[in-house]
Amino acid sequence: ELLAPPLPHVGTDKHLVFFFCCCFSANVNRKTFKTSVKPGWYYFGRKMDTADFEWMMWFSTYRDHILFALSGHVLFAKICSMLAPQYRSLVYMMYGLLAVWTSMGWTYVTLILSHCILLYSISLVKIRWLCFITGLCTLATFKCEPFVSWQAGFVEGDFELRHVLFYGGCGFTIMRCMSFALENCERKDGNYSILELLKYNFYLPFFYFGPIMTFDKFYVQANRSDLTRKEREMWNISLQGGIHLGVIIVIDVLFHFMYILTIPADMKLLKHLSDWALVGLAYFNLVYDWVKAAVMFGVINTVSRLDHLDPPKPPKCITMLYVFAETHFDRGINDWLCKYVYDYLGGKHDNVVEELIATLCTFAVTILWLGPCQVVMIWAFFNCFGLNFELWTAKFFAMEPFTSFELAMSEAMSRRIRAVFNSFNFWSIVLYNILALNSLDFAKLVTKRLLLKGFPITTIIVMFVTYCLIQVIKERERRQALIDDPDPLPFLRMDFCIVILTKQWKENQLWETIFLTAIMIK
Repeated sequence: ELLAPPLPHVGTDKHLVFFFCCCFSANVNRKTFKTSVKPGWYYFGRKMDTADFEWMMWFSTYRDHILFALSGHVLFAKICSMLAPQYRSLVYMMYGLLAVWTSMGWTYVTLILSHCILLYSISLVKIRWLCFITGLCTLATFKCEPFVSWQAGFVEGDFELRHVLFYGGCGFTIMRCMSFALENCERKDGNYSILELLKYNFYLPFFYFGPIMTFDKFYVQANRSDLTRKEREMWNISLQGGIHLGVIIVIDVLFHFMYILTIPADMKLLKHLSDWALVGLAYFNLVYDWVKAAVMFGVINTVSRLDHLDPPKPPKCITMLYVFAETHFDRGINDWLCKYVYDYLGGKHDNVVEELIATLCTFAVTILWLGPCQVVMIWAFFNCFGLNFELWTAKFFAMEPFTSFELAMSEAMSRRIRAVFNSFNFWSIVLYNILALNSLDFAKLVTKRLLLKGFPITTIIVMFVTYCLIQVIKERERRQALIDDPDPLPFLRMDFCIVILTKQWKENQLWETIFLTAIMIK
């Protein structure tokens, strides 16, 4: 094998895009690249970045199986919706059970059914903490030996994705069974039947890879008799499917030209990047992970919308995140944790002690769900700290004399000060999450370059650009809030407009005030 040629010198920010596109061409024989860069477009002579196992599994290895299984589900669901809509949830269950049986064998189905029966039996007692402990102990059996090996022996076949489907199906089954059990505890009159649990669990689009829809929502939507659609709903579903297909093609193109997932694995190569290139690489890694989650769940959600369900929304874009409370890449798991752990223990999230207990319990369940290891624990610790630190900061600045200072400020100045703090929050979120997405060494290198080696020029410029971005996001959210909850100003008497105009003038929002005044005059 040929030795790798010398590394290209990357010293300024103008090399950022050039580096991503061309570094592989200059270092084609690097050992760290050989494991994750495979033959891609033969006619164009491009190799493909295959470092992301999930993406390759979904859209390369498992693509044909997904299309076949989901196409069959859509076909049978459509026929049932036209002929016997009252039995559609039962048809979903039967098709899902048959698909799981065909792909994994009857012993795997038996294992899944045993977990369902166990948690259903516990739910009949209607003791919430007992259901929760039983569910977590059951989930732990897929994370520690010898229980993992013993249960994995129930799976038949030796095809490539056997282990992935085994852990995915079992893990999501336990979370769904826990949701069922906890909702059954809340039900005052009687119990849900075990058939409802099986309908909920064996809904094929959600079975192996999620997202998780809590049982209370699924039960209402799956048993709804009115299947009429809103105006332009089918057009919106088709448009969403087309957008997802377009994004998949774009990402496939980028995988052949920008090796943003393989590069972070080569620490020797990273040391030759400029501060700007390294910061940009870290940011694009998080953007890519958000796009991947949005597309993977979006494809499934498109199918579920055809079934007249309202699935969990895609995750919020990483660029829009500046508070830890909204940081999540799987909204289904996030909704589950908030409903049964975080909100249940944290109440209104205004008490420091209750918030600490709620966040510790939430991330404890998250660690168990992801699988306990060093990186996951470090990631959970920092995100738990960030979530609590936000509340501590809010409580501190809610005291005097800070409250009086803020009341004396204009609204615009208050937003500017908050945006400064949110800028540090934004990069804390980025650094904490690249720790889980890439490696501890990569996260430490980015932190060192951004805060130490790059100080003050790189640090100040990056934070200033982030500050401007957050101001734009805050303004967008403010306008959206006015659309969602219209201001009652148009219904006020005209003479009150003078007071509003004077106040808004002082806050440098003259043009918006003139627009509101014109509406009131009209």
